[in-house]
Amino acid sequence: MTQSISPPRGDTGKAAPDAAPPAWRALVPRADVRILSLLGVLAALVVIGGITKPDQFLDTRNLQLVLTQASVIGVVTVGMTFVITSGGIDLSVGAIVALASVWATTVATQEYGFAGVLFTAVIVGVGCGLINGLLVAYGGMVPFIATLAMLASARGLALQITDGQTQIVTIDSILELGNRDSYVLGIPPLVLVFAVVTVIGWLVLNRTTFGRRTVAVGGNAEAARLAGIDVRRQRLYLYLLSGLCCGIAAFLLIVLSGSGQNTNGNLYELDAIAAAIIGGTLLTGGRSTITGSVLGVLIFTTITNIFALNNLQSDVQQIAKGAIIVAAVLVQRRTTSTT
Repeated sequence: MTQSISPPRGDTGKAAPDAAPPAWRALVPRADVRILSLLGVLAALVVIGGITKPDQFLDTRNLQLVLTQASVIGVVTVGMTFVITSGGIDLSVGAIVALASVWATTVATQEYGFAGVLFTAVIVGVGCGLINGLLVAYGGMVPFIATLAMLASARGLALQITDGQTQIVTIDSILELGNRDSYVLGIPPLVLVFAVVTVIGWLVLNRTTFGRRTVAVGGNAEAARLAGIDVRRQRLYLYLLSGLCCGIAAFLLIVLSGSGQNTNGNLYELDAIAAAIIGGTLLTGGRSTITGSVLGVLIFTTITNIFALNNLQSDVQQIAKGAIIVAAVLVQRRTTSTT
């Protein structure tokens, strides 16, 4: 009769369940450290701003301005985070924002009032996202090329619509959203919209099947396909989501500026990608964090505000942003190589 030998603790048998929790717990501090480091950078920037221009930087109106400016690019960054998580890229977000903003502020569109402007901005963004998604998912085009073509086309169409002129918004209900009287407990409406988009984005990415499929596609598209995920359809949905965020951002920009211009959204694609990267989203896909992306947006917006208050040249500001991006990528490579 064969005698069964109980495996020693820590080797087999009960070892697997005992060993799994420590491995899982080891990931939690790493994620916390990444977020805490971003919070530390943001806190350091606040201290620098408070020291260099205490009366101006720490003024309530200036802080509200920083949050308001961050809201527009922040909404775009939420959509960009989803796309990058899947292993894609969207270089057209700034051009889509411009096209949606000018299309929504034409005289014909403004005749339909608040709802007409909002609907047009959103539908134009979703339409552009649909084209990107079809080209990438079903047309087999590389995301870089497909979205680069959309960038050029959307910018050209926006210029054609405006003929290079600024389109002024004349709808009082839209203009009033930018006034201080419309603030809720001192919080601008644009910031509240950004907060809602952020919370929804976090929930979708972390608490839904859609989010898990997005991460799976970015981690290994072929393995995701073999697991039963429709990879092409998932990518289509992601570019639709990015277009939706661009449409919302276009409307926020209309409220903020009170106009539509073909130059709106200039370099938004770079700012959104940079914010997602320093927030911890891998360019190769498979890992991301909405919280980190939002902190990245706040960091870049705060840097811009500090430079503006100190009358520093924009080229120095761009150099500083470039240095931050390079440092973030190097940190990413180091952390991923050790995991």
